[in-house]
Amino acid sequence: MSVSRPRFETLEKGAEIGRREISVTRSDLVTYAGASGDFNPIHWNNDFAVSVELPGVIAHGMFTMGAAVQLVVDWAGDPAAVIDYQTRFTKPVPVADTTGTDAPGAVVEIVGTVGALDAEARTARIDLAVTCAGQRVLTKAQAVVKLP
Repeated sequence: MSVSRPRFETLEKGAEIGRREISVTRSDLVTYAGASGDFNPIHWNNDFAVSVELPGVIAHGMFTMGAAVQLVVDWAGDPAAVIDYQTRFTKPVPVADTTGTDAPGAVVEIVGTVGALDAEARTARIDLAVTCAGQRVLTKAQAVVKLP
């Protein structure tokens, strides 16, 4: 089965490439900590997080960054097509303790739009709007995608 990849000629600046919501639980943070080796207690210990003036347990910044760029990877159809990705972290993603329920501790919303096109390089800059609870958690989140 072949994946249909976007073609440079069909893109327009300002066009939306997709949107999604990512449900985040504290269990996701523990899994991510194990994979990344980042066991900072702000990502699993509520008392500690509050003691350092956070609103409670927060998602890893790289977890949020990775979840956001996945929208672009899926749209591009090839992870190697994403040749650059940058962002600035602006707000933490607080993750409530919803253990024993089906509810997420946080929901991260991601919307991708074509921000710029470079015909010579055949690249598209995809701008990502990344929010949680109505607050922007990443700014200047931009991925550059090389297109066929």
